[in-house]
Amino acid sequence: MMKPIYKRVLLKISGEALAGDKSFGLDEKTIGAVTDVLKKVNEMGVEVAIVVGGGNFWRGRTGENMDRTRADHMGMLATAINSLALQDALEARNVPTRVQTGIEMRQIAEPYIRGKANKHLEKGRVVVFGCGTGNPYFSTDTAAALRAAEINADIILLAKKVDGVYDSDPNINPNAKKFSTLSYIDVLNRGLGVMDSTATSLCMDNHIPIRVFGLDDPENIIKAVCGEEIGTIVKEDTI
Repeated sequence: MMKPIYKRVLLKISGEALAGDKSFGLDEKTIGAVTDVLKKVNEMGVEVAIVVGGGNFWRGRTGENMDRTRADHMGMLATAINSLALQDALEARNVPTRVQTGIEMRQIAEPYIRGKANKHLEKGRVVVFGCGTGNPYFSTDTAAALRAAEINADIILLAKKVDGVYDSDPNINPNAKKFSTLSYIDVLNRGLGVMDSTATSLCMDNHIPIRVFGLDDPENIIKAVCGEEIGTIVKEDTI
């Protein structure tokens, strides 16, 4: 049986991944498969925090005239929908879960409080962070890096539709090269689409490794938690 090598992880799930094969909304089968695996991880004794994106509902301004701040607030609300969907699916599997949001909406979730988040994690509860950082102009990638730093996560597990980091878009270029290991500086200098530059810099400054892998097989989450070399690892340059 595989054993975890991390005590506390932050899992970043893109909103698009929760849509499954659909281009919009939530796919119940996909969410069920992901939460089945998260239940196993929780039972392994690993403390799990989650940051979820909102791209399955909203991807920023739909027109040039939309105010950026308002568009970002709409995106935060999309992440709240996804957070509640994950909470519902996890609790249906008897996994104790709390949602904390960067924007206060006390009737449906706790406001983000670092101390409470840590207490929940220590008690074996999964914590889902919604609404990004609560501020416009910051992506959910940056929220993942920030929350990981705040809760002292051992690693960020970046679950995407693509199975790692490539030198070009593998959906366009069949000869795209996949990287097994990258340094933060490589990611920044090459402009690779792992996380945005703010998030990558925050991880670099706080020495938080990032494991990028595909969510097409949700069992990849367990493999990543147990240290299997799947996808791409972004970490400090060891040379």
